[in-house]
Amino acid sequence: MIDGARVLEWAWSDEPFGEILDTEGHLVAVIHGLALCAYEGSAAIYRFSCDARWRCQQDGLHASIAEAKAELPAQYRRVEPVWQRTTTERRGPGPT
Repeated sequence: MIDGARVLEWAWSDEPFGEILDTEGHLVAVIHGLALCAYEGSAAIYRFSCDARWRCQQDGLHASIAEAKAELPAQYRRVEPVWQRTTTERRGPGPT
């Protein structure tokens, strides 16, 4: 779960996917985790961009998982995401 939404798929990279900058170009957050999530009772898919502790720093709303992957912002394409489906068994650095 991230911010109350169930994680459906996630990607992690030790090398950041990208950064979030403020309007003056100052670093706000470094993104290491991407998560595709859904809230209970909603068909919408949210893409959460997360820091190294899986804290959501930015999100995007999408109609499907395929759309969320296809519309990944250019700022998060420094490293190609390798998407993992969430299982009940936790492996690696994925979100809890």
